[in-house]
Amino acid sequence: MAAPPHQPVPPLAAATRGDVFRLGFIGPGNLAESIARGVAASGVLPASAIRTAAHRRAERAEAFASLGARILETNAQVLDDSDVIIISVKPQIVKQVLVELKPLLSEDKLLVSIAAGIKMEDLQAWSGQRRIIRVMPNTPSAVGQAASVMCLGEMATEKDENRVKSLFSAIGKVWTAEEKYFDAVTGLSGSGPAYIFLAIEAMADGGVAAGLPRDLALGLASQTVLGAATMVNQTGKHPGQLKDQVTSPAGTTITGIQELEKGAFRGTLINAVVAATKRCRELSQS
Repeated sequence: MAAPPHQPVPPLAAATRGDVFRLGFIGPGNLAESIARGVAASGVLPASAIRTAAHRRAERAEAFASLGARILETNAQVLDDSDVIIISVKPQIVKQVLVELKPLLSEDKLLVSIAAGIKMEDLQAWSGQRRIIRVMPNTPSAVGQAASVMCLGEMATEKDENRVKSLFSAIGKVWTAEEKYFDAVTGLSGSGPAYIFLAIEAMADGGVAAGLPRDLALGLASQTVLGAATMVNQTGKHPGQLKDQVTSPAGTTITGIQELEKGAFRGTLINAVVAATKRCRELSQS
């Protein structure tokens, strides 16, 4: 049974992780490479079980080859030689790729799409497949800290779900949710890293304005954000409770928070997520 949207998918049992299958990437881009590296490094699959096709930019295929992955000549060969196929091309060419591969697809292959904004109904129409899982990861996958959300197509099996969980758990945390949440997922975790980068930059600028050297200010700001996020994840406490624990009466922290409230800090972040969600919805309908 799929986990509720608000709970991360629990780690898989060792027996499930022992399931070896062939994993193919249609499109050896940066995100695909991050997934492949995480999968190989974590031991979910041996590098020899991973394959992709040669690319017009030779360095992309070379990055996969350096892992020990198999490099084939065409996407058709990748499809034929894989059990699970991750569609990792740019969203604007997903239709072209799936239509081209459609005559070669069969229900013994699991398709996994990580293309932002491409809905399940379109994936099914273009590929002629019903055994599909759609996943929305984010850019911290590059450092093994992705927040990924997955939804299952109508013919995806429990084994399919477990396989995809194992793949994306190798690069971070995974949640399972209904597709209707995916626009909001994009507005929050898809676009969210950029919001946090801005916050880190602004905090570092504040440190410089207060007299700190730039490198020290940036290091303190980024580590502070990392530490705060880790406390939320590991303690299970509400962020407001953790905020209260560090906010002394008439102290420095409440004075800083008062300034943030004057600038509508929380309201601005809320509005950013809602605006990005709305834009994602517009793009997915166009």
